[in-house]
Amino acid sequence: MIPNRPYLIRAINEWLLDSQCTPHLLVNAEAPGVDVPQEHIQEGKIVLNIGPHAVESLQITNEEVTFVARFSGVSRLISLPVSAVLAIYAKENGRGMMFNEADEPEPDDSGPRPASRPSLKVVK
Repeated sequence: MIPNRPYLIRAINEWLLDSQCTPHLLVNAEAPGVDVPQEHIQEGKIVLNIGPHAVESLQITNEEVTFVARFSGVSRLISLPVSAVLAIYAKENGRGMMFNEADEPEPDDSGPRPASRPSLKVVK
């Protein structure tokens, strides 16, 4: 199956914005493919404000989250795989969703499998 994490991140982000809240991502900064300012990492994690007033060009695809944000007055392109997102929550009240790295199934390289169907016997 396709991982559900990117769909949930997009949905929770929209819900938080509709609720007039500020969405924040908790990210595993040590995950492969994470490109964030190293000076803002604490204990291997970073919290990123992805609210519309804090970022430009936010894209949440099925593979990655990208946006432009300012850190210490300098614009930076932030890029991270969706699998590195540990939580999305509201700054104001902490409501949102946490993810576990074990939530993502291992990739299956064997390709799609046909659905199991009972064999039918034609009787005349």
